[in-house]
Amino acid sequence: MADAYVYDAVRTPRGRGKKDGSLHEVPTPRLGAHVLSALRDRNGLDTGKVDDVIFGCVDPVYEAGGDIARAAVFEAGYATEAPGMQINRFCASGLDAINFGAAKIAQGADDIVIAGGVESMSRVGMGASGGAWYMDPSVNIPAYFMPQGVSADLIATKYGFSRDDVDAYAVESQKRSAESWQNGHFKRSVIPVKDQNGLTILDRDEHMRPGTDMQSLGQLNPSFVMPGQMGGFEAVGISGHPEVEAINYVHHAGNSSGIVDGAAGVLLGSKKGGRMMGLEPRARIKAFANIGSDPTLMLTGPVDVTEKLLKKAKMTLDDIDLFELNEAFAAVVLRYMQAFDIDHSKINVAGGAIAMGHPLGATGAMIFGTVLDELERRDLNTALVTLCIGAGMGTATIIERV
Repeated sequence: MADAYVYDAVRTPRGRGKKDGSLHEVPTPRLGAHVLSALRDRNGLDTGKVDDVIFGCVDPVYEAGGDIARAAVFEAGYATEAPGMQINRFCASGLDAINFGAAKIAQGADDIVIAGGVESMSRVGMGASGGAWYMDPSVNIPAYFMPQGVSADLIATKYGFSRDDVDAYAVESQKRSAESWQNGHFKRSVIPVKDQNGLTILDRDEHMRPGTDMQSLGQLNPSFVMPGQMGGFEAVGISGHPEVEAINYVHHAGNSSGIVDGAAGVLLGSKKGGRMMGLEPRARIKAFANIGSDPTLMLTGPVDVTEKLLKKAKMTLDDIDLFELNEAFAAVVLRYMQAFDIDHSKINVAGGAIAMGHPLGATGAMIFGTVLDELERRDLNTALVTLCIGAGMGTATIIERV
């Protein structure tokens, strides 16, 4: 099997996922096209030699429907020969797009692939695509379906994380994100979004609240008491984990991932493809894996898939210099650190989605690029990227600098 190399990674800033957000005026295909254009222009790509463009998108309907990757190819002015494909594994879609592209390269099917994702949550609302997991009792009953926030509170209750614990994690996420922006750590990968006149619409993540502290978070009421208690989903959670007598509701908007718009892309290739394009690799994809996990806890898949992936790669936790885990909810990261006894200094070192936001289909590719930049900045070698996933799954990827 051939090695799949990483040649470049870019992302847009994350815009607030509301009608007053800066990226609300940007149609989804155009948002995706921004990263395609940046990868082409930064690397001098002959787009006629791009074998595939693979985009994750969690709600591929309305303007984001009908194969958003191919739509972005047209919007970016790529050569006709560059195809496009949309995939969906909920929140891990952007990372799975990278893994899918890497697999095609390793198999020898492709030499140059652009993989990533896009989500305009202000224009296509979360859950707009529906689905049996939400709507069909023959599916959602055996899946122990419940809102993810209730599952996050179930995790916090089961594993002993208090309101202070999750709030303290959120404060640190805001602090790290603000420091990363202040110190220019994102300048290599973040590309400004411009309008058709070339004027900058957004050049910085706008969801952050750097002044967040324990006192301000303490004023927020838990967000998931109503669906948990009045909606009956607490009973669903307890039926799956009867050792829990009652759920302690600790999550709210300040310690959960923000709803935002954004896109990201990663330029992948074989050694031959890199030579063909005159590029030097920054890293290689060492291994990746997916797994199904406890659907009631739902968001503990990163623990399970990390165990699977390390075994598959014949590695240990000590072989990993940095960990990057999407901050869907604070308890997700706290459980991961607890399960593996990972020090906070090694995980999400540049901040995360609690501060900057989680543009569903794009996040996996965004955090992939972030940890690659951090490996280089810190002169480290190996990172593991992972995300929790709706319906109880996990995806993870190990990358090595070259």
